[in-house]
Amino acid sequence: MAKYIVEKSGPLKGEVLVSGAKNAVLPLMAAALLSEEECVIRDVPELRDVALMKEILTSLGSEIKELEDNILSIYTEDIRSTEAEYDLVNKMRASILVMGPLLARKGRARIPLPGGCAIGARPIDLHLKGFEALGAQLIEGDDYVEAVAGPQGLIGETIYLDFPSVGATENIMMAAVLASGTTYIENAAEEPEIVDLANFLNKMGAKIKGAGTDTIKIDGVQQLKGARHTVIPDRIEAGTFMLAAAITRGAVHICNAVPDHLKPLIAKLRECGVRIEVGDDDIIVRGDLGPHSATDIKTLPYPGFPTDIQSPFMAYLTTVEGSSTVIETVFENRFMHVAQLGKMGANIETAGNKAMIKGNAHLRGCQVMATDLRAGAALVLAGLVAEGKTEISEIYHIERGYEKFIEKFAALGATIVRVDD
Repeated sequence: MAKYIVEKSGPLKGEVLVSGAKNAVLPLMAAALLSEEECVIRDVPELRDVALMKEILTSLGSEIKELEDNILSIYTEDIRSTEAEYDLVNKMRASILVMGPLLARKGRARIPLPGGCAIGARPIDLHLKGFEALGAQLIEGDDYVEAVAGPQGLIGETIYLDFPSVGATENIMMAAVLASGTTYIENAAEEPEIVDLANFLNKMGAKIKGAGTDTIKIDGVQQLKGARHTVIPDRIEAGTFMLAAAITRGAVHICNAVPDHLKPLIAKLRECGVRIEVGDDDIIVRGDLGPHSATDIKTLPYPGFPTDIQSPFMAYLTTVEGSSTVIETVFENRFMHVAQLGKMGANIETAGNKAMIKGNAHLRGCQVMATDLRAGAALVLAGLVAEGKTEISEIYHIERGYEKFIEKFAALGATIVRVDD
């Protein structure tokens, strides 16, 4: 098993280029199933999750080619199977996103119950309720679920989501684009990744309005064509490097970023004393200009503070003056990194969905484990300022979501290497 060795590195300095968004590219790849024509997606990050999605699509009948670095061609003239393979689906939760396209195009989709990070229950009931509202019959087994459209195919309907789930919004949207009539998704997720998917689908010939608001209107069409699209920058990767600059008291220029996607993080870092300058597509973070003080955060669906940046932000809060509170409202198990930071000397107490952090911790390197993707990033940030060496295991979690992770950090001056046991 591979691991990262991180050493105290001093202030990070330099420029970093943000990759295409993991959470955007996976639904875009799944959406390519909706057309018989070629779809070309640019700025596709080289990630474990992307490789898994390629395997899943290939198993369903897609022909996938890498035209150039980070440019994928996906061509699905015929869908050979409407059942995703268990061994692939079990490795990645986002594999559930092929269900909507399969149901829309072939009238049937069967998928094993998906895997991924163990950061909470994340049930797929909202996805299934949406499919059922569109007229699909659900068949559930012990370890799989199947949706079958009626004789008339899927039929547009008004669907209210009990929670603004990103995955459910995406899946229902992809199912509804080929349904007859009009579909409304109410209390829809508003994340930038939803807007990116809607833009791609509209390029393919879909008729979607309202993406990025809490109500999305989809007028069904008979078929979709191929399209070319560039993935939006990864706001969570950008946020991770912003926090890396802050925690090391460095100065980092983050290129290919959308500041509007990062407003809550920018506001909170400024509260802590970090100077941030924003351009149209870049962000300069100065953590070297003064004292850093505590703040409180509460994770919320977009446009609130993102749950995916909570773990790295908590690592940063262990190094500032004063006491901070973090409230997690999105995933119930997203404090698994607390025990690992505690091993390093962090002073964090948890009660339910609340964590209380006492700052000015004297972090020290030791052996820790990445319990999930973002927790792994948090441990790397802590390792950059901890005395001695930090040895991080289970790094496959980190490599699921960050492209060229080691190379980008090393280019900024971080002392970090990947080694195989």
